[in-house]
Amino acid sequence: MSEKKRVLVTGLSGVVGTAIRTEFENRYELSSLSRYGTKGIDEEHNFKGNIAEIETLLPAFRGQDTIVHLAADRSATAEWESALRNNFIGTYNVFEAAKISGVKRVVFGSSQHAVGGNYLDEPYCHIMNGEFEKVSRPYPLLDENIRIRPSGYYGASKAYGESLGSYYSDHHGLSVINIRIGFTISTDDPGFGGGALALWLSHNDTSQIHAKAVDAPDSIRYTTVYAMSNNYWSIFSLDKARDQLGYEPVDGAGKDLNPDSKGHERDKTEYKQHYEDPETY
Repeated sequence: MSEKKRVLVTGLSGVVGTAIRTEFENRYELSSLSRYGTKGIDEEHNFKGNIAEIETLLPAFRGQDTIVHLAADRSATAEWESALRNNFIGTYNVFEAAKISGVKRVVFGSSQHAVGGNYLDEPYCHIMNGEFEKVSRPYPLLDENIRIRPSGYYGASKAYGESLGSYYSDHHGLSVINIRIGFTISTDDPGFGGGALALWLSHNDTSQIHAKAVDAPDSIRYTTVYAMSNNYWSIFSLDKARDQLGYEPVDGAGKDLNPDSKGHERDKTEYKQHYEDPETY
């Protein structure tokens, strides 16, 4: 029996991390890195560190096969100072620590917000606003060849991370897979809004595509794919994720809003301001 891959996840306590945790615990030798430790992870695999401080990452990264980088200020409207420290500097530190530590692959938790400027255009603006009566089907799905159009500092930080990954792949031999995550919702219920119906990535599909990225062939040196479920009002094409990773969503959002939907509760994980460490984002 072959040894399990050694996989470390930053941001394991967030919404996306929580969605992938059970599958990753079953498939891999899973480690976590967070500022204050992760509940339920044994001491040997439970690393404490701050992605904004590279020296705290190195002990956790040594001996890992793959890093799945999810930790960030996850607010789509993140202020510049927080985005700079947690997303720009933090992402650089993750790639640099991976290079120093001999990690083979980084799976970077990117976002559809890297191209969120497209929501200003028709018909996507109507879909995002739930104005479905203004949308004529079929409409063109957006693929990975469209230009970068971030919708804020958060989106810009994700575009930066994708670009940085290209550099580390070409010049330092890292395999890098960027997953432009749609909308993983704490309640796993997208019925509360047009954007949620369009961008929903169910917990099942969140887990699937991240595992597919970890297990992708070594021949994939660098790629970027969208990650959503099979949604009626999809905006982005999943063809590349299917072709390169073998991703096939098992869930899909329907076409109608649900007035009884409970909505989404933003995760309050450790890379937001923390009461124990008020000087650190």
